[in-house]
Amino acid sequence: MNSAILSRPACNALRGLAIIGIFLHNYCHWLGPIVKENEYQYFQHNVDWLNQVMVSMDLNLPVHLLSFFGHYGVPVFLFLSAYGLVMKYEAKPHLSTEQQTRMYSISGKKLTGSINWREPLHFIRYHYLKLFKMMIVGFVAFTMLDLITPGSHHYAALDIVAMLGMFNNVLPNPDNIIWPGPYWFFGLMLQLYIVYRLLLYRRHWGWTVGLMAICIVIQLLLGFDNPESEVMNRYRYNFMGGMLPFGLGILYARYGEKILMTFHSPITNFFGCIFCISLIYSLSGSMVGWTFVPFFFCLLSVLVADLLQNISWLSGIYKVLEWMGSISAALFVCHPITRKIFIPISRQGDLYAGLLLYIISSICLAWLFTQLMKKIPNPKY
Repeated sequence: MNSAILSRPACNALRGLAIIGIFLHNYCHWLGPIVKENEYQYFQHNVDWLNQVMVSMDLNLPVHLLSFFGHYGVPVFLFLSAYGLVMKYEAKPHLSTEQQTRMYSISGKKLTGSINWREPLHFIRYHYLKLFKMMIVGFVAFTMLDLITPGSHHYAALDIVAMLGMFNNVLPNPDNIIWPGPYWFFGLMLQLYIVYRLLLYRRHWGWTVGLMAICIVIQLLLGFDNPESEVMNRYRYNFMGGMLPFGLGILYARYGEKILMTFHSPITNFFGCIFCISLIYSLSGSMVGWTFVPFFFCLLSVLVADLLQNISWLSGIYKVLEWMGSISAALFVCHPITRKIFIPISRQGDLYAGLLLYIISSICLAWLFTQLMKKIPNPKY
């Protein structure tokens, strides 16, 4: 096991970067004249649209870039979640001696002929309840607001049960039944917790790499067939679409800089950031390259956090990101509420006025939600 490469402040700063991208993206991509992203499917016309606005730049360029690239905060969250799981459950013995004798060793070999399924079920239940604690506060508040504002969503009974049970990702037409849309992340995260505990926990690195490779190959095959298909959409709504950054986080926690190279030199890290940004932009222009963009976004985020941490005059930005990371869970669940309220302002022509009000209100509401969520008891393992 590798010693902790990312400190707790660094992890919070990375969460801050990720949530800023996510909550700004989820506002910007709702605006009609703004470039749309390739999050679940690959649309060449969206890439061509981005290239066009890059050539003919205007005041809306930051909004275009946030709309197209901001959703890559999700892979960064997956990377950090996997990193945290390994550091929590594999860095030191988590189970009693009796329980450990029924589990797998870090080499992936069985220590006994039988497996105790009770502990994995406890693990899955514990992490489901942690996700539910986050989700339910925002879901209740959003559904009440949604009902009394124009354009309210029509929920079917199964949609509600699937949302609360976090299995809505596997249902047909996830675009139409998951509302608010960002909450698809909870179902994705629960799937990855299950995959980690049943297939990857304390296993040989080959299991992680093998699963990553299988998921990538299947996605490429779907992409060669039709990258805009509903099959591709549903595939990427589920754990297979997030396996690359999640597996990367597992490997980074175990093997450190053998997986993601950081240089601990501001100048070198700066040029590393430029290199990653260039690669991200160029790879986004093809279906094959788009498949691997999450890898370079995770690397870019680690480089940016390391860069900010090691330059004294940027320490203020680092502290802001660290604080944003501390409220990231609440900001994730509450930003659909403020988006529903303020987006009409931007749609009516005052784009940046609506966006600024959305940012201020979302951050303030996230702080309040953070205090509220602290009052809800944490589940016991």
